[in-house]
Amino acid sequence: MTTEQVLPKKSVWQFGLVPQIIVGILLGIALASISKEAGQAVAMLGALFVKALKAIAPILVFVLVASAIANRKIGGQAKMKPVLVLYLLGTFLAALTAVAASFMFPTTLILTTAADGANAPQGISQVLTDILYKVVDNPINALLTGNFIGVLAWAIGFGLGLHHANSTTKKVFADISHGVSHLVTLIIRLAPIGIFGLVAETIATTGFSALASYGQLLAVLVGSMAFIAFIINPLLVFLTNRKNPYPLVFTCLRESGIPAFFTRSSAANIPVNMMLCEKLKLDEDTYSVSIPLGATINMAGAAITITVLTLAAVHTLQIPVDFATAMLLSVVASLCACGASGVAGGSLLLIPLACSLFGIQAETAMQVVAVGFIIGVIQDSCETALNSSTDVVFTAAVSQRQ
Repeated sequence: MTTEQVLPKKSVWQFGLVPQIIVGILLGIALASISKEAGQAVAMLGALFVKALKAIAPILVFVLVASAIANRKIGGQAKMKPVLVLYLLGTFLAALTAVAASFMFPTTLILTTAADGANAPQGISQVLTDILYKVVDNPINALLTGNFIGVLAWAIGFGLGLHHANSTTKKVFADISHGVSHLVTLIIRLAPIGIFGLVAETIATTGFSALASYGQLLAVLVGSMAFIAFIINPLLVFLTNRKNPYPLVFTCLRESGIPAFFTRSSAANIPVNMMLCEKLKLDEDTYSVSIPLGATINMAGAAITITVLTLAAVHTLQIPVDFATAMLLSVVASLCACGASGVAGGSLLLIPLACSLFGIQAETAMQVVAVGFIIGVIQDSCETALNSSTDVVFTAAVSQRQ
């Protein structure tokens, strides 16, 4: 019998999703390097993929959460409390790490241009008020606008209402949930093509020359995020389930972090995380709520971005900082980060809040925001990868606890 008879031939779609994504990345880099025009021409592939994920994500969250609560088993929701604790603790530790890194490697900025057309919130109370308003948003409007705080709140209420419905009604809703999940699986299969378009567009449009002058700032940002991903998160996982955390951490970074890095959207990555949780055989009652909730409040990457850029502005203006103020900055950055998903522009437009602690004027703070937009190709990608992969890491850590 020959080797050809023993080994079946594989089509490209029979290989894993991650190898396909890597091929898409390499092809995108190659295309944009050969021709910038060609790289920009395929940008639509990436835009269509991200839009498809963003479109299906609110429906997926609403249906899965409502179905999970309506059909929940006794004790299923009890695991949400430790997940929530890990979310908040991880975000605070990320802010502390960013403070330490900023003092160890002080960075200065060239503040010349402000971010045009940006409306930063005026205080923490405004951020918290906006979140509360989003909770009571019209459910149809929440689905249309991708307001995941509102979608989650209404889904929980709807699920509680259906909890006492008859079994036939619950089964119909469960079938709808499985149908939406299947549609999400089909969209995710297109990830290699979408990421090919995103990579080609990024390199063709921005390149890497614009990032060269911000090398140290990027090193502090990315280094802090890497420290959280490879040191702090594994430590928290080990303390939670007393198991070797690295197989789980690397799996989540590979299968959740890589897609999130290129889509640069926690909302768009919710379906990816849902499928990963299903693959890991986690408790559906837990992850159907914790994943969309994590996309809203689990913002370690955002806390790092807010803290590092704020302290870079402080060092640039030579403002003295004591330990107490640095700790206060960590708390403020954590609170701001939890509200980042509720602010247009995300973590960058929350920087003026943190800058106000040091008496930095709004005009200067918005110049720092402008720097954030310049390095956003790397900063926002790494931030989203950390935020999104951590959602699965913490959910899995609690679900796998004995």
